[in-house]
Amino acid sequence: MDMDKSTSRLTWRMPSWLLSLFPLVLLGLLAWVFSLTNPLGLFTANVPPIEQISVERVLVTQDGFDLQLLNSGPEPVKISQVMVDDAYWQFTQDPPGSLPRLGRATLSIPYQWVENDLYNIRLISSTGLTFDAQVPIATQTPVPGGREFLAYGLLGVYIGIIPVGIGLLWYPAMRRMDQRWLGAILALTVGLLVFLLVDTLLEVIEIGSTLPGVFQGVPLALFAALISWLGIVALSSLRKKGSSQAKARSRFSLAFLIAASIGLHNLGEGLSVGAAFSLGEAALGTFLVVGFILHNVTEGIGIAAPLLPANTSEADNTERSTPGLGSFLLLLLVSGGPAILGAWLGGFAYSPVLSTLFLGIGLGAIWQVIVEVVGLLRRSAAAAKSSWVNALNLGGFTSGIAIMYLTAFLVKF
Repeated sequence: MDMDKSTSRLTWRMPSWLLSLFPLVLLGLLAWVFSLTNPLGLFTANVPPIEQISVERVLVTQDGFDLQLLNSGPEPVKISQVMVDDAYWQFTQDPPGSLPRLGRATLSIPYQWVENDLYNIRLISSTGLTFDAQVPIATQTPVPGGREFLAYGLLGVYIGIIPVGIGLLWYPAMRRMDQRWLGAILALTVGLLVFLLVDTLLEVIEIGSTLPGVFQGVPLALFAALISWLGIVALSSLRKKGSSQAKARSRFSLAFLIAASIGLHNLGEGLSVGAAFSLGEAALGTFLVVGFILHNVTEGIGIAAPLLPANTSEADNTERSTPGLGSFLLLLLVSGGPAILGAWLGGFAYSPVLSTLFLGIGLGAIWQVIVEVVGLLRRSAAAAKSSWVNALNLGGFTSGIAIMYLTAFLVKF
């Protein structure tokens, strides 16, 4: 009994930082002992080494092919031989030697390639395992320069800035609509966002599943979506409510949130267009540009919808708080500008990991925007003493999904 009391007194006298450090010290000692004794050696003695090489990107240069490699497995890997179209070929590696776990290297193959031809590349490790890569259409990978940056930047302007700006031009006409039609416009916005939510989720699954297992692509995107959603919820709770000016600021905040979430989605579109043109798939890239232009016009309508007055009395008092040209330019830049950045990244330094991460952030943002717009729609209907689920709103919601679905045909074709 006395020993228990003395132990309790000693525990209370110890500083809290020392009490917190003690379990970590024990954990470190356990890991040290585990690494020295290797108790799992019995299970791995007769198991062949696991080698995994991921070819992150194939660059076509004037002198041949440059392969960017990543060792995504647990064991070091040494590339011993290279084959191009079933013929053994010389190569150089920088840095040379074996690739450690998560190590990166650039493998250069001098080869006189022919424009628009298909080439299959096979890497052979020192243990005989093979890893394949492909050049679907041989065309020189663009090198960053003033002319190239301008060309890819214009692609981003075509698919992001211009169509969203056209959609925003409907704002003056929408301000003159009857209150019932304003609710339908908000419902149309919800339909657009629901389509973007599903489309982004499918892209997350598609791109995330192609990443090396070490990156855990799909979980990475889903955790990014969860964190971005909670972050937006925390920021939204800081908005003040009450006065007409506060309501106007709240509406602009919601419009800005929609623009930001759409911007993250447009970043992914820019990545796909830039990557298509950098791989020489001009026909595919052209279809993507045309499809995204039609696809993104309606996004401008969705951004402008929360700026509309909730009722007639509010419309009479919001002339002075109507967003000015600078506010609309800011919304346009936030929503369409990321397409330019995406085109640059896709054309010069496409990274599936970053693409998956950005898509995950966009997924969480779009979900919270749907919640916010639905709340705005319900409050507007309550102010008008009507139901927010009615035939007109249902028609707007269905139209939003249908418009995005039909324009996506040109993208998926």
